[in-house]
Amino acid sequence: MTAAATAAQDAAAGRDAGPGCPGIAAAAGPDIAGPDIAETGVPETGVPEAGGIGASGVTAAAAAVPVAPVRPGAACAARVGGGPLVLGVRHHGPGSARGVRAALDAEKPAVVLVEGPAEADALVALAGDPGMRPPVALLAHAVDDPGRASFWPMAEFSPEWVAIRWALDRGAAVRFIDLPAAHTLAAADPTWDDGEDEVSGSGLRIDPVAELAGAAGYEDAERWWEDVVELRGDGDPTAPFVALAEAMGALREAYGHGGHPRDLVREAYMRLQLRAARKEFGDAVAVVCGAWHVPALTRKTTVTADRALLKGLPKVKTEMTWVPWTHRRLARRSGYGAGIDAPGWYGHLFAAPDRPVERWMTKVAGLLRAEDHPVSPAHVIEAVRLAEALAALRGRPAPGLDETTDAVRAVLCEGSDVPLDLVRDRLVVGDVLGEVPADAPAVPLQRDLTRRQRTLRLKPEATERDLELDLRKETDGDRSRLLHRLRLLGVGWGERAAGRAGTGTFRETWRLRWEPELHVRVAEAGVWGTTVEAAATARARSRALAATALADVTALAEHCLLAGLGDALPAVMRALADRAALDTDVAHLAQALPSLARSLRYGDVRGTDTAALAEVAAGLAERICVGLPPACAGLDADAATAMRERIDEVHQVLGLLPGADELTVRWTGVLRRLADLDRIPGVLRGRAARLLLDEERIGDDEAALLMSRALSPGTPPADAAAWIDGFAGGASGGGLLLVHDERLLGLLDAWLTGVPAEAFTDALPLLRRTFSGYEAGVRRTLGELVARGPGSAGPAHSVPGVPGFAPTLDRERADAVLPLLHLVLGSEALE
Repeated sequence: MTAAATAAQDAAAGRDAGPGCPGIAAAAGPDIAGPDIAETGVPETGVPEAGGIGASGVTAAAAAVPVAPVRPGAACAARVGGGPLVLGVRHHGPGSARGVRAALDAEKPAVVLVEGPAEADALVALAGDPGMRPPVALLAHAVDDPGRASFWPMAEFSPEWVAIRWALDRGAAVRFIDLPAAHTLAAADPTWDDGEDEVSGSGLRIDPVAELAGAAGYEDAERWWEDVVELRGDGDPTAPFVALAEAMGALREAYGHGGHPRDLVREAYMRLQLRAARKEFGDAVAVVCGAWHVPALTRKTTVTADRALLKGLPKVKTEMTWVPWTHRRLARRSGYGAGIDAPGWYGHLFAAPDRPVERWMTKVAGLLRAEDHPVSPAHVIEAVRLAEALAALRGRPAPGLDETTDAVRAVLCEGSDVPLDLVRDRLVVGDVLGEVPADAPAVPLQRDLTRRQRTLRLKPEATERDLELDLRKETDGDRSRLLHRLRLLGVGWGERAAGRAGTGTFRETWRLRWEPELHVRVAEAGVWGTTVEAAATARARSRALAATALADVTALAEHCLLAGLGDALPAVMRALADRAALDTDVAHLAQALPSLARSLRYGDVRGTDTAALAEVAAGLAERICVGLPPACAGLDADAATAMRERIDEVHQVLGLLPGADELTVRWTGVLRRLADLDRIPGVLRGRAARLLLDEERIGDDEAALLMSRALSPGTPPADAAAWIDGFAGGASGGGLLLVHDERLLGLLDAWLTGVPAEAFTDALPLLRRTFSGYEAGVRRTLGELVARGPGSAGPAHSVPGVPGFAPTLDRERADAVLPLLHLVLGSEALE
């Protein structure tokens, strides 16, 4: 590693390793070896048909070709001697991008070769369209399996993008030379699995930037890269790059493929494309690729050896297009393999013509002011001075992200990390969403979705925002149907959110955020149809046929109504009727009924015919009323708890069904049976009694009789506690009811005061478990009510003569706790 250390030190010091050389813009970063999320594959041009080979075949063939070391100045000498200009870059580095632009301006090549999937040649002209605004990405997906997809993102400060735009602006040819997506997407095949390939006797995969940063004496690789490339002044931007290229050669000599054997296959293909370009254009060729590949592209190999590495690779039929990307998805924390820590900061460094620190602080001040943080021009001036002072103290060529962040925290944010987190999210990372021309290739479903978005004025945005809809308005109704249809297709652009409180069904609140991956979901959904409505209809019919659970079909019916898919409802209703007729499990019927009952409400506001749905719902309700008591007998504790939830749901929705009055009478009879039958679990008997009391179907005396029976001495303590939990437990909302209903509080107090002392000791732990479900504020209020006695809620709510309450404190009963306190506190005397 002596050569790497020397080259890294030279680069850090800004020294050129080869006099008279225009330079090789070297790259650094976690993905210095490859472009983006997907970076393997082989094109059809000049490559034998894929026949499929084993994983060991790829690795062994790749390993058979040694990576020759690159001596100092070798890459540069190739250019001086008339060879192609090979520019090794960091894929999303503004310093590399500036170096590429300067080198291309100086050399003016006839063709620019860019690391990227070969099929993108057909799309390169779109990069010059006025409607194309980075960040954007090349998206490739398998035609027969759209979910198998890969992206190649490019930002405005990506060297590849700069090279493409330079060539298009000056009439030079542009070609992509990396393995085509046809083979990249075949990487899901086991033959492309790197596994635990050994590197120089170890299973390590090296990080080239970390290696070079460590050789230069840096602990932070990102800081080293900033010092060497990003923060350099207005001098020769390519000055340090030859030294970096030599360091890459030393790393390749020491580590071979660095833990990525597929790189050798990719590099073999790149060399073939480079030979073809030189044959056509002579030496007026420039190559823009990851710096890790520079040593492999500048060494001599034979065509036969390179083609041997490519023989028999698997492939799939693919389609490719441009899609919008976001700065947030360029960040490393998003999981992007070639990601960077601060896309927004790098974009600023690339775009700022001068005074980048002053312009950055001004941008931060604008953001903070927009969020009502008091920031003055004096704050900006002091923040700039502090950043420059920190850079000088730390020996950096200019203030970097660390210095500017520290200055922003100390001056603009007054030491608080709360506004600083906002700066990091909005500016350091950023939420920029790119745009692509309308005529970019896309699946028909994507085109229809784009048309609907424009018609409904629903612009995709990278930032999260809430959308309030009033379904009584035509446009809002169409927006709701579009979002529901997309959810049915698995395109999660919007999620339902809690909106304004109210009982109406005409309001919806959505939380929207467009993510680049949704383009893949749209491509996947394209198999169902060419329009959003047709695809959602076909998808709903397919799910109805495949559903086996009754609740799944009822949920699907509800979704179809929300999405306005009238053409899908007949198939869904047939499946619903079939499942309902065959399903004899009352729990399943009870679980399915609420969705149907809620769906019936949508007919009025959405104009949907729900007659067939109402008929099925009424039939389910009848079967539940008949079968519920037998189904509740003999349930264990867990099953009884689940059944209580089903009973609550059915009780809440019966009023929404046709013939609600008659059903309510029948349901009251079912609850009475549940409350009276001893073989029914206590939690269900208690819950039934509570529902009857809430609906005033039974009086206080009858409720007290049911309670006394459930809590009689002969009742097992566990069953008694379960009854109390069903009647007034935290899960039943009993806490607030006890606070506002002194009648119910009196019933419970009467039982508690009448429980014999020996039985009370056994029941106390179970009762404490029940009432511990109340919120702290509810428990405190209940204690105050008990202490104040009856009528404490006011004359309108007073219940005279309730046992257990008194107008004043009973000191004798209160003093009974003193011995226990003495024991707990260990005090000799208590006042």
